Amino acid sequence: MTRDRLIEILSQVQKGELQVDHALEALKVFPFEDLGFARVDHHRSVRKGFPEVILGLGKTSQHISAIASCLVENGQQALITRLDESTAREVQVVLPALRYYPEGRIGALGEPPVPHTQTPILVISAGTADIPVAEEAVISAEWLGNRVERLYDVGVAGIHRLLDSLDQLMTASVLIVVAGMEGALPSVIGGLVDRPIIAVPTSIGYGASFGGIAALLAMLNSCAAGVTVVNIDNGFGAAAAATLMTRLSVRDE
Repeated sequence: MTRDRLIEILSQVQKGELQVDHALEALKVFPFEDLGFARVDHHRSVRKGFPEVILGLGKTSQHISAIASCLVENGQQALITRLDESTAREVQVVLPALRYYPEGRIGALGEPPVPHTQTPILVISAGTADIPVAEEAVISAEWLGNRVERLYDVGVAGIHRLLDSLDQLMTASVLIVVAGMEGALPSVIGGLVDRPIIAVPTSIGYGASFGGIAALLAMLNSCAAGVTVVNIDNGFGAAAAATLMTRLSVRDE
């Protein structure tokens, strides 16, 4: 159930074009539907502006297929994060229309919404090894209704690469900055721009990076004002937060 569909049903009842019992039938799985192994939140889109997103990690292909089908049958898109390639192939047997984005490990059903603003979210990766997490953020943000641009491999080991793209940094609505190793890039960018920055630490790095903990702590201790931090490798979480920011700015225009 989307916000637009709910408004349409209520408007039809108000105009006498739809009987109350028919409207009740349309809303019978509102706000959630119990599949036994999952309670699919059809109310999420009304509350948050985008549907429930499926975490593929730890779920069987049968569970993913059933939840995704439930969302699509109720007029919503289905976005699946942390979906490995072999599980994606199994889901595609049941749902051939599934699109799979291997670099970001994301599956999607339906059509991405029209961007609600033309000012882009800019997703930045410090290194090439950080791109999988950055791509999770990019694809998620696009399917949540944003225009997105990429700026990859501009880490602090060669800061001139970043400085060459200052115009792109200055014109984005929100910057999602993805970095592993010592996690310094969000602080550098935070000292250059007046835009919200969402920092994403990655698990990329040698032993003392402790699987991303070093980058996480560096970002949390940033001396640049306005840097917000999500969990390690959480590209989707960054995209969701950026979406709420961009939608708020559109409502205020």
